[in-house]
Amino acid sequence: MFDRLKSGLKGLVTKVTTTELTTESLDPILSEFTMNLAENDVAFPVVDRICDDLKKRLVGLQIKRLEDRKKIVEENLRQILLEIMIPEKTINLLEKIEEKKQKKEPFILLFVGINGTGKTTTIAKIANFLRNKGHSVVLAGADTYRAGSIEQLEEHGKRLGLRVIKHNYGGDPAAVAYDAINHAKAHGVNVVLIDTAGRMQTNQNLMNELAKIKRIVSPDLTILTLDSLIGNDAFMQAEEFHKSIGIDATILTKADADVKGGSALSVTYVTQKPILFIGVGQTYDDLEFFIPTNFVKMILQ
Repeated sequence: MFDRLKSGLKGLVTKVTTTELTTESLDPILSEFTMNLAENDVAFPVVDRICDDLKKRLVGLQIKRLEDRKKIVEENLRQILLEIMIPEKTINLLEKIEEKKQKKEPFILLFVGINGTGKTTTIAKIANFLRNKGHSVVLAGADTYRAGSIEQLEEHGKRLGLRVIKHNYGGDPAAVAYDAINHAKAHGVNVVLIDTAGRMQTNQNLMNELAKIKRIVSPDLTILTLDSLIGNDAFMQAEEFHKSIGIDATILTKADADVKGGSALSVTYVTQKPILFIGVGQTYDDLEFFIPTNFVKMILQ
């Protein structure tokens, strides 16, 4: 994963390590690095932030030995990346679910995103993860628009042995979500996972409807699923969804096929919200917690 981003960062460290730490020497190296980051799906505002911060930290820095220089360059780059990747507020999902469980209330997760990101499959992976942690789960088929969406969710529910609350196609998605929450309350179910219709972030009418669902169900967390392979579109989708409805976290799908890696940097930067998980394969178990420190360590190897 993320091989090209790793290669670009390694190349930068090598070049900076062997040059004078002056504006004149660093500018051409950072200019080349800017293009490398952009080609690896890092959005331009993030590119500018990384390069500007690195230049401020390094210009005029007095370093004695070559080996010290490499370590210092890597450490400064690591700190900059961590500042981008670690938002002010982090989320401990299991802890939050446990808090609601102690109050005998269901924890409500609302999933949003456009079609094709793997949202419904991701919901199934989350359901499997939570079930394995000892939590009871109910699924809400609130995508009442896309043909086959309810059947897809039902198939996942069947495989995982989970109840799916649904209405007919064309029905009110907020009503489906509401019914699922009432079902959870009545049956002591710990977690409600709500699937919604995939919609383009540019369609304001659909985004308004999504905001209505959120208003009615008052989810504990609103999660945006993003395809890590779509490049700068991930940045734009994250920006628009957060602006229109407010998201609490993201999940990046198809990360196992992502040789670039820039989406993770861009999405966290624009939303200032954490990435909870990354999808790393096709099975229900192919879901990993996203840990920023581990991500930065990996791309700087």
